[in-house]
Amino acid sequence: MGDYNENGEVFSKRVKAGKRTYFFDVKETKAGEYYITLTESKKRFNEESGKFFFEKHKIFLYKEDYSKFQNGLNDVLEFIQENQGYDADYERYTDRDETEN
Repeated sequence: MGDYNENGEVFSKRVKAGKRTYFFDVKETKAGEYYITLTESKKRFNEESGKFFFEKHKIFLYKEDYSKFQNGLNDVLEFIQENQGYDADYERYTDRDETEN
């Protein structure tokens, strides 16, 4: 079995993207096989309680699907780049602007 952090992940990558945060976590099954959890987290306000909470959506990705997932994501990004384009530096500027406010 692998080395774990305090949340039970073998590896974790956090990506802040505007009002959302994405977590790419590698975890390990009881059989010692890695799998990935992709989590989108968004801060929301509950008007009834008057408190903030985090709305989370999670996807589990297992090794038999890694290649198909990667190919699908690459195809979608390639389509967008060819038809509309996107600025690879956009995220850097967006993150910097948000931290300054």
